[in-house]
Amino acid sequence: MKLLQRLLIIALCLMAIPAAAVATAAAKQRFADGPNRVFSGGPLLAGELHTGPEPDWRLVDEVPTVELQLLNPAQSRRIWIAQARGKLYVWSGYMGTTVGRIWKRWPAQAERDGRAVIRINGVRYERQLHRIRSGDELDAIAAAITSKYPSQTTRAGIEAGDVWVFEAAPRN
Repeated sequence: MKLLQRLLIIALCLMAIPAAAVATAAAKQRFADGPNRVFSGGPLLAGELHTGPEPDWRLVDEVPTVELQLLNPAQSRRIWIAQARGKLYVWSGYMGTTVGRIWKRWPAQAERDGRAVIRINGVRYERQLHRIRSGDELDAIAAAITSKYPSQTTRAGIEAGDVWVFEAAPRN
């Protein structure tokens, strides 16, 4: 019996090592300049801050992910992005599920305070996220998303609240 207890204690200690390593890496990344591939990060500080006229957003057609930071809270994450009709859009799927709403907190945070910074190819853009729930532009947005990513996003899914779409408009 004592041997079994000792083996169980050893197994638990061995499992605690990778768990502690992951928790430490996640905590450390929260203070870094931007996210990494796995963990969200801190504020986006590095890179030129774009000033001047709106760029041609077709540049995001060749960019798989960008870094998005909300100002409140000042936390960043990697996210998919698309452009349609000269405007920039970010979105979050699975919002019609309980797991999605627990897992993805940034959409609700963005709906409360949409001030954001998006870093694309090392350039930071100050943006204001506006949630879009309906309108004729949803067809073009859904088409842009599904042509770029393996997504099943549809106008009906956006209108039903399963997918939350935000226009990343210029911040005034």
